[in-house]
Amino acid sequence: MSDASKGLRLYNTLTRMKEGFVPIDPLDVRMYVCGPTVYDFAHIGNARPVIVFDVLFRLLRHLYGETHVTYVRNITDVDDKINARALRDFGGEIASGTLSLNEAIRRVTEKTAGQFHRDVATLGCLEPTVEPRATEFVEPRADGKADMITLIKSLIGRGHAYVAAGEVLFDTASMPDYGQLSKRNLDEQQAGARIAVDAHKKNPGDFVLWKLSSPEEPGWQSPWGRGRPGWHIECSAMSAAYLGEVFDIHGGGLDLIFPHHENEIAQSRCAHGTDVMANVWMHNGFLQVEGQKMSKSLGNFYSIHQLLETETFGGRKWPGEVLRLAMLMTHYREPIDFSVRKLEEAENTLRKWKRASDLAPAAGGQVPAEVVEALSDDLATYAAFQQLTELAGEATDFSGAGENGAAASLKTSLAFLGFDVGAAKVDEAAIAGTIARRLQFIAAKNWAEADRIRDELLSQGVQLKDGKDPATGERVTTWEVKR
Repeated sequence: MSDASKGLRLYNTLTRMKEGFVPIDPLDVRMYVCGPTVYDFAHIGNARPVIVFDVLFRLLRHLYGETHVTYVRNITDVDDKINARALRDFGGEIASGTLSLNEAIRRVTEKTAGQFHRDVATLGCLEPTVEPRATEFVEPRADGKADMITLIKSLIGRGHAYVAAGEVLFDTASMPDYGQLSKRNLDEQQAGARIAVDAHKKNPGDFVLWKLSSPEEPGWQSPWGRGRPGWHIECSAMSAAYLGEVFDIHGGGLDLIFPHHENEIAQSRCAHGTDVMANVWMHNGFLQVEGQKMSKSLGNFYSIHQLLETETFGGRKWPGEVLRLAMLMTHYREPIDFSVRKLEEAENTLRKWKRASDLAPAAGGQVPAEVVEALSDDLATYAAFQQLTELAGEATDFSGAGENGAAASLKTSLAFLGFDVGAAKVDEAAIAGTIARRLQFIAAKNWAEADRIRDELLSQGVQLKDGKDPATGERVTTWEVKR
């Protein structure tokens, strides 16, 4: 099947157009999404890109094969807010010398990263293929993967960065087409600057690649002194480390277009000498709560954990899959008003779907083509959900003998979209036999049949994970039941 025949079309922020998606390598489709900065529990706005790009990850795996998609979502664990949180929570221990600042930072980030993982799993999201932590990519690595210090050296060597006042800064004027993603003209930025430009900057838009650390701040040794990286260089290093200098899709929230994604592009292109960093840039829209911008000062700032585990929103706790559906009922590029009414609507819809899908003892066959076609039109989840509602109606009206095909297809679709459809009693021997057949197809390079078996098991709630035996190097497959 050719790439064009897969029919996937995505809106590209870089071109402001919906385009047919053609991967660089259909056997290795590569996607990077900016993950959380783990100084505090993730809020409900953070949940939207995680859910949106989880759906895209699922769709890409369906279209190209589970083993042919690499999804990287990072953890930012070096940040001035994290430093402040560590000093707030562990200031006494740090002052007494019983705990170093770096140790305190690790405690903060381990706790918040762990909560993030639990939260997004409850929201029905798959784990990314790789989840790098920023602190692991500051210095040159033994495995030769891209790192921040080496990227900064390259930018200086190519004339795109300079050292001034203890900082390394990116020279925006050195890149003639800087601002393509955000459509911000550099001359206009300079002419319209409303604040005084730092004296050591050549241009108002120049941004920090490396900054010196005081003795009280975390730092790494570098050619420019003990310091720490700027925010943007982190994602340039981690994406290059796992996806290469140019990859297929880069995603994140609309608020990241400028300056974060614009500056990622500048760093990566200028360091590697490439025309693009990623071919497709995708951004989800903003989130409001009950018609207002989410803000701690307005008292409408909610973490995912609060919504799942406390009765602070609408006087009750909300199931993860209800939060998931409420997020997906609005197209990902549109702003969303997150409200109790929307959650109640999602809950009622999900209840109807579940009741209809329960008329089938198990999921059946492939995901219906109509559902895949809807999602392939720039993740048109609302259109996909219309198909689910139609299937629910057919399943409820079914009165013939034999299997309720609509109910089975509905159950398959719900599982594919990340909703819990329950799990039947697991026949471990049968699963082992099925996995053995799949490995035979893989050995014979019959990828289509191997993918069919994988998808069939996934529709039954059994998720496979391929790897290698560390002792023999042979391919092995493990499995788990996804509730």
